[in-house]
Amino acid sequence: MSAPTDHAPTAQHRADDKEFWEAAHRHLIRYAGSDFSPAIIERAAGSHVFDSDGRPILDFTSGQMSALLGHSHPAIVTAVTQSIATLDHLFSWMLSRPVVDLAAALAGTLPPELSKVMLLSTGGESNEAAIKMAKLYTGGYEIVAFDQSYHGVTHASAAATYSVSRAGYGPVIPGNIVVPAPNAYRSLFTRDGHHDWQAELDHAFTLVDRQSTGNLAAFIAEPILSTGGVIDLPPGYLAALKAKCAERGMLLIIDEAQTGLCRTGDWYAFQRDGVTPDILTLSKTLGAGIPLSAVITSEDIEARCHERGFYFGTTHVSDPLPAAVGLAVIDVLTHGDYAQTAQRLGDRLRQGLLALKDRHEFIGDVRGRGLLQGIELVTDRTTKEPAGAYGSAVTDACLRLGLHLNIVQFPGSSSILRLAPPLTITDAELDHGLDLLDQALTAAH
Repeated sequence: MSAPTDHAPTAQHRADDKEFWEAAHRHLIRYAGSDFSPAIIERAAGSHVFDSDGRPILDFTSGQMSALLGHSHPAIVTAVTQSIATLDHLFSWMLSRPVVDLAAALAGTLPPELSKVMLLSTGGESNEAAIKMAKLYTGGYEIVAFDQSYHGVTHASAAATYSVSRAGYGPVIPGNIVVPAPNAYRSLFTRDGHHDWQAELDHAFTLVDRQSTGNLAAFIAEPILSTGGVIDLPPGYLAALKAKCAERGMLLIIDEAQTGLCRTGDWYAFQRDGVTPDILTLSKTLGAGIPLSAVITSEDIEARCHERGFYFGTTHVSDPLPAAVGLAVIDVLTHGDYAQTAQRLGDRLRQGLLALKDRHEFIGDVRGRGLLQGIELVTDRTTKEPAGAYGSAVTDACLRLGLHLNIVQFPGSSSILRLAPPLTITDAELDHGLDLLDQALTAAH
């Protein structure tokens, strides 16, 4: 099932497109290590974006994994329209009802320990603030993260990120320690043919203790390492990790930029393991496409940080317009029972991907949770040699066919296709996307 085409391309359209790309190449800074996607997007609605030829493209990335409710959702349109007309931006020390209401609404979705909220703009910014709070609260400065982590591009968040190259930028801030991510498909520790994540975690903290100067502040982790390869932490891992942190007086920061707010089938991915982080960060999904992020922590941590002079007074802290959008997101998710929807649709997506694995020998692994799934492409299932060139060909073929998804690649690792459709996608659209992916896997081969 595909969306209707707006119009057929004309000579004028083609001329306009040529002028567009000439201006883009002349004026834009390339910021992602590769060229831009070869499509001019004119508008978006529901589960589709539309290019300059009016061609519908099924969006299996939810924008940048952010358009949780699809594009132009009526509740988001209403929230933006009303807020921009009445209350958009304020002096950073002023408060408005949308900000306080959203803080209360978020606390209402979380364990009672997490009751203090700060609203910011981006995921990197929220992780920056969380790391700063952890350092101030503990008095330490050492931050531990996974070797396939992605937490942002700002100073401290980038220093805790290892899934992109650090080459050429000079030294990062001191005190960053890296440990292996528990990747069951490429396990470093096995017992009786199975991934022994507990032994791996024990070894990881042996390395932490050897590297530490006695100033451990926090471990920052995603419950599913998305940019790092859609690596779902094994059941029980977070609880064991929290215990390791508590033994050393460290805080546990959980970054749910891509997993928070029902995408994995729970309101928050950490809930599966019955663990409550010391600090939770949200972004992407919270604003459903509008820049909005949050730092959420306990009364104790907030009080001590305040006593010690915590400062994070950004230009857009506590902005009312994005807060109004976030409040609309929480309202839609609450009344629509979207955690159950994500679980059901996620099961449908996963079964479809497993069926593709049976038909395509280049698919080595299928993994993920809910509506965040990944397939790892290999040239050989025995050797697990990464199939990077094939992966690029698949994503190119998908776009030609009318499906957008992306491949995540990082230094020294493999090629993984990441699928994160919006929670509002229909069964028919999901099945159509799987059919297009099937065609692309065949065409690329």
